[in-house]
Amino acid sequence: MPDRRVDRCQLHPGIVTRNRTDVPFPFADPVRNSRRGQGLLLDMTTIGLIGAGNIGSTVARLAVAAGYDVVLSNSRGPETLSDLVAELGPHARAATATEAAEAGDLVVVTVPLKAYTQVPVEPLAGKTVIDTNNYYPERDGHIAELDDESTTTSELLQAHLPTSHVVKAFNNIYFEHLRTLARPAGDPERSALAIAGDDAGAKQQVTAFLDAIGYNAYDVGPLAEGWRYQRDTAAYAGLYAIDANWSGPKPAQADDLEKALAAAQRYRDMPQA
Repeated sequence: MPDRRVDRCQLHPGIVTRNRTDVPFPFADPVRNSRRGQGLLLDMTTIGLIGAGNIGSTVARLAVAAGYDVVLSNSRGPETLSDLVAELGPHARAATATEAAEAGDLVVVTVPLKAYTQVPVEPLAGKTVIDTNNYYPERDGHIAELDDESTTTSELLQAHLPTSHVVKAFNNIYFEHLRTLARPAGDPERSALAIAGDDAGAKQQVTAFLDAIGYNAYDVGPLAEGWRYQRDTAAYAGLYAIDANWSGPKPAQADDLEKALAAAQRYRDMPQA
């Protein structure tokens, strides 16, 4: 595969200054925070989240720690998110999916795939949308074009959101590992996360966000290449786990991710159990 590693320094310099608010760099490990002793001037944008389950709530925690505001939503209504909002503090609020879509400068869609057609379209026009989805037929029902591998999950969402710029990310890492593997730029244990998308500017925006919350980005290419890190491939969640039971996190850098992506097999080519 060609070298698609994104140059973090070109896309997201270490300091940006829109609101010039001094906040600590985000890490789930409080000991790391206390040792670091440095602040980072961050671009205080708002992250909208459509879906607030395991991945959504984890992204929200990392985003708030990085100095972002977050607007959370789920299918059950804003009132059901009161505990999470209280935990996250004054930089978080609950809203409807439409309100979260409208408020977010960057929006994360993290709902079960079967619900992707319920994602609001007009409020996301012109925006970058991160798609975290995976296809589980036992949960989502069978989708013919995914079963025959003529398209991918993120391409389905892109077709539903024709005026948005969808980038596939966060779908191939267990939420607890996503929370605990965040590291500062330059840390030898900093992990890389795969991204795929059809719009270069959108991928730059997602790369900057990943950098802010503690990860490098590895550009896999267009959305059609997102199959390389979908469920059950070599680059799926086990890449960031110490064993097959996902019992603990393991850093995975760009070289590790590149090898796993190159080893990807289509479902039709995988050995049958």
